[in-house]
Amino acid sequence: MLFRRGKPSSQAADAPSAGFEAEALSYVDSLYAVALRLTGNSADAEDLVQETYLKAFRAESQFRPGTNLKAWLFTILHNTFLNVRRKAGRQPARVDSEAVERAADLVSTTGETPEQLLMRESLDADLQAALDSIPEAFRQAVWLRDVEEFSYAEIAAMLRVPVGTVMSRISRGRRLLYERLTARTDKFARLGAPAGP
Repeated sequence: MLFRRGKPSSQAADAPSAGFEAEALSYVDSLYAVALRLTGNSADAEDLVQETYLKAFRAESQFRPGTNLKAWLFTILHNTFLNVRRKAGRQPARVDSEAVERAADLVSTTGETPEQLLMRESLDADLQAALDSIPEAFRQAVWLRDVEEFSYAEIAAMLRVPVGTVMSRISRGRRLLYERLTARTDKFARLGAPAGP
Protein backbone atom coordinates (compact mmCIF):
# COMPACT_ATOMS: atom_id res chain seq x y z
CA MET A 1 0.00 0.00 0.00
CA LEU A 2 1.38 3.40 -0.96
CA PHE A 3 -0.58 5.37 1.63
CA ARG A 4 -0.63 4.95 5.40
CA ARG A 5 -2.48 7.91 6.91
CA GLY A 6 0.38 10.17 6.13
CA LYS A 7 1.97 11.31 2.94
CA PRO A 8 1.34 9.29 -0.24
CA SER A 9 4.38 7.66 -1.80
CA SER A 10 6.34 9.58 -4.39
CA GLN A 11 5.55 6.78 -6.84
CA ALA A 12 2.51 8.75 -8.07
CA ALA A 13 2.91 9.68 -11.74
CA ASP A 14 2.14 13.37 -11.42
CA ALA A 15 3.68 15.19 -8.49
CA PRO A 16 1.34 17.82 -7.02
CA SER A 17 2.48 21.34 -6.28
CA ALA A 18 3.71 21.84 -2.71
CA GLY A 19 0.89 24.19 -1.68
CA PHE A 20 -1.82 21.99 -3.15
CA GLU A 21 -0.32 18.88 -1.56
CA ALA A 22 0.00 20.49 1.87
CA GLU A 23 -3.58 21.75 1.88
CA ALA A 24 -4.94 18.47 0.52
CA LEU A 25 -3.09 16.42 3.13
CA SER A 26 -4.49 18.60 5.91
CA TYR A 27 -7.85 16.85 5.30
CA VAL A 28 -6.53 13.29 5.61
CA ASP A 29 -8.13 12.62 9.00
CA SER A 30 -11.55 13.89 7.90
CA LEU A 31 -11.36 11.83 4.72
CA TYR A 32 -10.31 8.77 6.69
CA ALA A 33 -13.19 9.17 9.15
CA VAL A 34 -15.72 9.28 6.31
CA ALA A 35 -13.99 6.44 4.46
CA LEU A 36 -14.16 4.33 7.62
CA ARG A 37 -17.88 5.04 7.93
CA LEU A 38 -18.42 4.11 4.28
CA THR A 39 -16.32 0.94 4.15
CA GLY A 40 -16.69 -0.38 7.68
CA ASN A 41 -13.06 -1.40 8.18
CA SER A 42 -9.71 0.32 8.45
CA ALA A 43 -7.92 -1.50 5.62
CA ASP A 44 -10.59 -0.61 3.05
CA ALA A 45 -10.80 2.92 4.43
CA GLU A 46 -7.05 3.39 4.00
CA ASP A 47 -7.25 2.04 0.45
CA LEU A 48 -10.12 4.41 -0.33
CA VAL A 49 -8.25 7.42 1.04
CA GLN A 50 -5.12 6.41 -0.86
CA GLU A 51 -7.06 6.12 -4.11
CA THR A 52 -8.71 9.48 -3.42
CA TYR A 53 -5.35 11.21 -2.99
CA LEU A 54 -3.85 9.53 -6.04
CA LYS A 55 -6.77 10.70 -8.17
CA ALA A 56 -6.69 14.19 -6.66
CA PHE A 57 -2.95 14.63 -7.17
CA ARG A 58 -3.17 13.40 -10.76
CA ALA A 59 -6.11 15.74 -11.43
CA GLU A 60 -4.72 18.82 -9.68
CA SER A 61 -5.00 20.79 -12.92
CA GLN A 62 -8.79 20.25 -12.85
CA PHE A 63 -9.15 21.86 -9.42
CA ARG A 64 -10.24 25.50 -9.56
CA PRO A 65 -8.19 27.56 -7.10
CA GLY A 66 -10.38 29.58 -4.76
CA THR A 67 -13.02 26.85 -4.52
CA ASN A 68 -13.45 24.40 -1.63
CA LEU A 69 -10.63 21.84 -1.84
CA LYS A 70 -12.08 19.80 1.03
CA ALA A 71 -15.40 19.43 -0.79
CA TRP A 72 -13.55 18.52 -4.00
CA LEU A 73 -11.62 15.78 -2.16
CA PHE A 74 -14.81 14.45 -0.54
CA THR A 75 -16.45 14.31 -3.96
CA ILE A 76 -13.55 12.24 -5.28
CA LEU A 77 -13.72 9.98 -2.22
CA HIS A 78 -17.47 9.46 -2.57
CA ASN A 79 -17.28 8.78 -6.32
CA THR A 80 -14.37 6.37 -5.83
CA PHE A 81 -16.32 4.53 -3.15
CA LEU A 82 -19.36 4.22 -5.44
CA ASN A 83 -17.20 2.97 -8.31
CA VAL A 84 -15.50 0.36 -6.12
CA ARG A 85 -18.86 -0.76 -4.76
CA ARG A 86 -20.35 -1.05 -8.24
CA LYS A 87 -17.35 -3.06 -9.47
CA ALA A 88 -17.49 -5.38 -6.49
CA GLY A 89 -21.22 -5.89 -6.90
CA ARG A 90 -21.80 -5.85 -3.17
CA GLN A 91 -23.24 -3.57 -0.52
CA PRO A 92 -20.91 -1.83 1.94
CA ALA A 93 -20.37 -3.45 5.31
CA ARG A 94 -22.06 -1.99 8.36
CA VAL A 95 -19.86 0.22 10.48
CA ASP A 96 -18.33 -1.39 13.53
CA SER A 97 -18.62 1.35 16.17
CA GLU A 98 -15.77 -0.24 18.13
CA ALA A 99 -13.51 0.14 15.09
CA VAL A 100 -14.46 3.80 14.86
CA GLU A 101 -13.62 4.27 18.53
CA ARG A 102 -10.30 2.42 18.14
CA ALA A 103 -9.44 4.68 15.19
CA ALA A 104 -10.23 7.75 17.26
CA ASP A 105 -8.03 6.43 20.07
CA LEU A 106 -5.24 5.80 17.58
CA VAL A 107 -5.46 9.38 16.35
CA SER A 108 -5.31 10.67 19.94
CA THR A 109 -1.96 8.99 20.49
CA THR A 110 -0.55 10.99 17.58
CA GLY A 111 -2.17 14.28 18.68
CA GLU A 112 -5.69 15.33 17.80
CA THR A 113 -7.02 18.55 16.41
CA PRO A 114 -9.92 20.24 18.22
CA GLU A 115 -12.20 19.15 15.36
CA GLN A 116 -11.22 15.52 15.91
CA LEU A 117 -11.72 15.78 19.66
CA LEU A 118 -15.16 17.28 19.19
CA MET A 119 -16.14 14.60 16.71
CA ARG A 120 -14.99 11.77 18.97
CA GLU A 121 -16.65 13.21 22.05
CA SER A 122 -19.91 13.84 20.21
CA LEU A 123 -20.16 10.24 19.05
CA ASP A 124 -21.13 8.59 22.30
CA ALA A 125 -22.45 5.03 22.23
CA ASP A 126 -26.13 6.01 22.02
CA LEU A 127 -25.56 8.45 19.17
CA GLN A 128 -23.31 5.99 17.34
CA ALA A 129 -25.92 3.23 17.61
CA ALA A 130 -28.67 5.56 16.43
CA LEU A 131 -26.56 6.82 13.53
CA ASP A 132 -25.66 3.28 12.49
CA SER A 133 -29.33 2.27 12.55
CA ILE A 134 -30.56 4.77 9.95
CA PRO A 135 -30.40 4.07 6.19
CA GLU A 136 -27.11 4.87 4.48
CA ALA A 137 -28.43 7.75 2.33
CA PHE A 138 -29.71 9.62 5.41
CA ARG A 139 -26.67 8.74 7.53
CA GLN A 140 -24.27 10.02 4.88
CA ALA A 141 -26.15 13.30 4.35
CA VAL A 142 -26.40 13.98 8.09
CA TRP A 143 -22.72 13.16 8.62
CA LEU A 144 -21.54 15.42 5.79
CA ARG A 145 -23.69 18.32 7.02
CA ASP A 146 -23.55 18.05 10.81
CA VAL A 147 -20.06 16.62 11.35
CA GLU A 148 -18.09 17.69 8.29
CA GLU A 149 -20.07 20.95 7.99
CA PHE A 150 -20.41 21.01 4.21
CA SER A 151 -23.05 23.26 2.66
CA TYR A 152 -26.15 21.77 1.06
CA ALA A 153 -24.80 22.67 -2.40
CA GLU A 154 -21.45 20.99 -1.68
CA ILE A 155 -23.18 17.83 -0.45
CA ALA A 156 -25.44 17.83 -3.51
CA ALA A 157 -22.39 17.99 -5.77
CA MET A 158 -20.64 15.21 -3.84
CA LEU A 159 -23.63 12.88 -3.88
CA ARG A 160 -24.80 13.91 -7.37
CA VAL A 161 -28.33 14.65 -6.23
CA PRO A 162 -30.39 17.86 -6.24
CA VAL A 163 -30.06 20.25 -3.29
CA GLY A 164 -33.70 19.57 -2.39
CA THR A 165 -32.92 15.87 -2.06
CA VAL A 166 -30.00 16.68 0.25
CA MET A 167 -32.23 18.89 2.40
CA SER A 168 -34.88 16.17 2.55
CA ARG A 169 -32.35 13.47 3.47
CA ILE A 170 -30.85 15.61 6.21
CA SER A 171 -34.27 16.47 7.61
CA ARG A 172 -35.45 12.86 7.53
CA GLY A 173 -32.11 11.59 8.86
CA ARG A 174 -32.19 14.00 11.78
CA ARG A 175 -35.79 13.01 12.53
CA LEU A 176 -34.84 9.30 12.47
CA LEU A 177 -31.90 10.00 14.78
CA TYR A 178 -34.17 11.89 17.17
CA GLU A 179 -36.70 9.05 17.15
CA ARG A 180 -34.01 6.41 17.79
CA LEU A 181 -32.44 8.40 20.62
CA THR A 182 -35.82 9.24 22.18
CA ALA A 183 -36.92 5.60 22.02
CA ARG A 184 -33.72 4.52 23.78
CA THR A 185 -34.12 7.16 26.49
CA ASP A 186 -37.79 6.20 26.98
CA LYS A 187 -36.88 2.51 27.19
CA PHE A 188 -34.35 3.12 29.95
CA ALA A 189 -36.69 5.51 31.78
CA ARG A 190 -39.35 2.79 31.87
CA LEU A 191 -36.79 0.32 33.22
CA GLY A 192 -35.56 2.84 35.79
CA ALA A 193 -32.01 2.61 34.48
CA PRO A 194 -29.69 5.35 33.22
CA ALA A 195 -29.69 5.82 29.44
CA GLY A 196 -25.89 5.73 29.18
CA PRO A 197 -23.77 2.70 28.17
